[in-house]
Amino acid sequence: MSIPTTRLGRTGLTMSRLALGTMTFGLQTDEAVSHQILDRATEAGINFLDTADVYPLGGTWETAGRTEEIIGRWLRAKGASRRSEFIIATKAANKVGPQSWDQGNSRKHLLDAIDVSLKRLQTDYVDLYQLHHDDRETPLDESLEALDVIVRSGRARYIGVSNFLAYRLARAIGRAELHKLTRVVSVQPRYSLLFREIERELLPLAAEEGLGVIPYNPLAGGLLTGKYKAGAKPEDNTRFTLGTAGSMYQDRYWNERSFATVAQLHKLADEAGVPLATLAVAWVMANPLITAPLLGASRPEQLDATIAAADYKLDPALKQKLDELTADYRKGDAPR
Repeated sequence: MSIPTTRLGRTGLTMSRLALGTMTFGLQTDEAVSHQILDRATEAGINFLDTADVYPLGGTWETAGRTEEIIGRWLRAKGASRRSEFIIATKAANKVGPQSWDQGNSRKHLLDAIDVSLKRLQTDYVDLYQLHHDDRETPLDESLEALDVIVRSGRARYIGVSNFLAYRLARAIGRAELHKLTRVVSVQPRYSLLFREIERELLPLAAEEGLGVIPYNPLAGGLLTGKYKAGAKPEDNTRFTLGTAGSMYQDRYWNERSFATVAQLHKLADEAGVPLATLAVAWVMANPLITAPLLGASRPEQLDATIAAADYKLDPALKQKLDELTADYRKGDAPR
């Protein structure tokens, strides 16, 4: 198996065409298994590791940072000389402390948050520092100026955003250009066969501005593995049952429309002789505007099917069937 490399948007940074998401580390997955997942991914050739200061998924602000600490201890065990082998990305914006300012994209919070993240990760810089979501209470100029300070101080090499609407991202790019601030180089949106809304505005913007696109949820929270069954309740200790995050995932995907689509997708995967998880990730990778989808796992062996997408050649006729079958998911989520 060989994972190809690509560039992050218009930057000179090369990275693997698959990336590892770590939001399960520290709650759904204990530290020992988390380290096994990191080993499995990096041994396969994945060098981009994405996390956030609020992780693990499903926790509270009291558990925030646990995932970064797990990655930090893994990095330390690898040795300081190997830090340069990995592209480390983290995010800030969600609530990570008891004070009202322990969240959002204010100058105070971002400048505090990067220092805490670096301490947890046991490194003096991250390669990509991202706004986890938009903050309408803070002027974009204030957030961009703080990110510029972080890059100029050497604490981050590049900056990106996640969960931004296209028009807000376009405005951020324009404001940074106007004030000659560090430019946003990437966006991290939700994207899968069951969520294609970003094809309408966000991906065209990314193409025009040369942004890297690092989508999360390529398996729709695990629904596109085919292991969940319609009419059944979600299993415990999955993304569909962990706290408020579990409610969010159920709201997004746990409905008759999604299960009916997954059944049809499963049939196509069986006819092609490939696991549905492999097919789903390969479909995301087939979009030329996608830099690298984020793979998640709660056990190391779960990575086998998704990493296999790097070698899988998606037949154009099969891709067309997948496109047509899921075309309605370009319009919006299922009715609530």
